[in-house]
Amino acid sequence: MERSKLIRFCSIGTLIMFFLIVSCRDRQVVHKSITKPGKKEMADMNRFLVQRDKEVIENYIERKNLKLTESPTGLWYFIENEGSGDLLKENEKISMEYECSLLDGTVCYSSSTSGPKEVILGRTTIEPGMNEGFRLLKPGAEAIFILPPFLAYGMVGDGKKIPPRSIIVYRVRILEVEKLE
Repeated sequence: MERSKLIRFCSIGTLIMFFLIVSCRDRQVVHKSITKPGKKEMADMNRFLVQRDKEVIENYIERKNLKLTESPTGLWYFIENEGSGDLLKENEKISMEYECSLLDGTVCYSSSTSGPKEVILGRTTIEPGMNEGFRLLKPGAEAIFILPPFLAYGMVGDGKKIPPRSIIVYRVRILEVEKLE
């Protein structure tokens, strides 16, 4: 081998050895231990999220100049038209017009596109906030309900049009009520 080629070969070999030595030497890796939050931390986080959602709802109500009332469970409601008769109760088939939207106004579901919805109070799986809200209404009533995530679709959304941790606004009008036995 020619002397210049030999020097170049040795230089390249030296560089490769140097990189191998440097890259293989013992490195100090700092690992942070990841621990699951305890009950107290989870309760604190839940209180924080509930309070944050309440503030967002209150800001929305103020911006829209609405006159809603908060129930002890955290459901916000306004009965625009009381209707007549007795309050809705368990095992009654309710036919209603509705619009379900996000706080930003995005309509998720509506009877104007899918037709009136029917539910049987206490039997049909509906959001806990709607179950509570219906019990405040009479036949013919019109109302606005605002459901915080824990009374709506929670941490996961509905997997379709309602994102995780969404605050939901329902506008409902009770069309018919049928008593079932």
